[in-house]
Amino acid sequence: MLAHVITFAIDGVESRRVTVEVDIRPGLPGFAIVGLGDRAVREARERVRSAVLNSGFTFPARRITVNLAPASLRKEGPGFDLAIACGILTASEQLPLAVLERTAVFGELALGGELRPCRGALAVAEGVMAAGLTGLVLPARNAREAGLVEEVAVHGAEGLAEVVAILRGESTGAVAPAAEEGGAGAVGALDLADVRGHGGPLRALTIAAAGGHNLLLAGPPGTGKTMLAQRLPSILPPLSRAEAIEVTRIQGVAGMRPGEGLVSERPFRAPHHTVSASGLVGGGSYPQPGEVTLAHHGVLFLDELAEFPRSSLEALRQPLEDGRVAIVRGQRRAVFPAQVMVVASTNPCPCGHAGTPRCRCGEADMMKYQRRLSGPLLDRLDLLVDVQRPSPSDFEGPPAARSDEVRAQVVAARERQGVRLAGTGARCNAQLTATHVRSLIALAPRGAAVLRRAYDRGTLSPRGHDRVLRVARTIADLEDAEKISTDHLLEALRLRQGLGDAPEEGAA
Repeated sequence: MLAHVITFAIDGVESRRVTVEVDIRPGLPGFAIVGLGDRAVREARERVRSAVLNSGFTFPARRITVNLAPASLRKEGPGFDLAIACGILTASEQLPLAVLERTAVFGELALGGELRPCRGALAVAEGVMAAGLTGLVLPARNAREAGLVEEVAVHGAEGLAEVVAILRGESTGAVAPAAEEGGAGAVGALDLADVRGHGGPLRALTIAAAGGHNLLLAGPPGTGKTMLAQRLPSILPPLSRAEAIEVTRIQGVAGMRPGEGLVSERPFRAPHHTVSASGLVGGGSYPQPGEVTLAHHGVLFLDELAEFPRSSLEALRQPLEDGRVAIVRGQRRAVFPAQVMVVASTNPCPCGHAGTPRCRCGEADMMKYQRRLSGPLLDRLDLLVDVQRPSPSDFEGPPAARSDEVRAQVVAARERQGVRLAGTGARCNAQLTATHVRSLIALAPRGAAVLRRAYDRGTLSPRGHDRVLRVARTIADLEDAEKISTDHLLEALRLRQGLGDAPEEGAA
């Protein structure tokens, strides 16, 4: 007898429909699995055999052939175990054929028949909805994550026997709870009020959060660059429902949150400076998401930027420009989302004390160190901020504003952007395309003349010109200003050229 069972394979951060075809014929007992499966899929034969027998069912002593279609799609992981087992039970007439026509199954089987959670439950549930199916049966620990897709009836089971009872209508299993609403979530114990001094860097941090801009913090070691960057998530606006679903799917595919529900906080990823290019942006023989994708809708913090391999940093160019990563390996292509805020920190020289009597670096050392950061990469960073050593009086002075106070300002600025950017596909000013910059951001004649003079000096590239406009628009949004003033533009230019010469309004 021939049986068909629907399941899903994880492909990048999405899911692809897979039909498990099981054919049982008379002949010498055998069990073959075909359809371009990896080693974990091939080893499913032993797991499924033991699980079926230990769950009280009969394993057919016949020739069993399992095909995972389409055969051109590589199948990875143990998530096909349950579909193969259900296919065998259906083909051997231990499970009615009709019950699997509108229901998908997904999960790994233990030898005793218990179900173990698998990564990618939310992606599978979204695939079930896209395929027009009505139900999904999977391990109980995955039910909460999969239940975020409200259009699908999700049932969690502890073992194979319970799955069969659910499919026969004898049990409902662990029905997924109602999906939580996205919200602000907990922002953790880190707060801007911990910072002393650093009025300029704190202002830059607020602007970066309000517009989603990339930020570079440069200065001597121990001045608070890492401290500032770690507190950026505490002032970012809460995830929207759509953003939270995307982040949850990515983290679920990466196996970071087994058994958890909707993500409530924006990601903050801080990879070590030894990370490879494929680890940072994704890759491998079978493309997997990298740190820039795991930080989607959040912050990617690159501490000690100049210490990262040049190949890794240069691989960031396209993601910073396009908001996605396209990876091609042979005949396999994967596109991963990468809408991130990049926050980086660096020292001015190898010893970190350039310009002071403590510096022992020669001119050649300085030039070699500075060449580690290419111009095209720095051109993609919107704000370049100098972080210097706080004075003794700063430690005795009042603390900075609390994170919740600054966050309220950031949220208000993002709401103004949301109204203006409706229909553009952008969520914040940093995501505006060049076309939208021209149509949505206008300068008064005086401001246009200031920007033109800065451009004529050769300190701005065409890309930098547009990024200055985006930052100026964010500064205006923070002040609830309808138009960009000359002061807004000058501040954006100073932040853009913060490690070089600061422009003046009358500069030629």
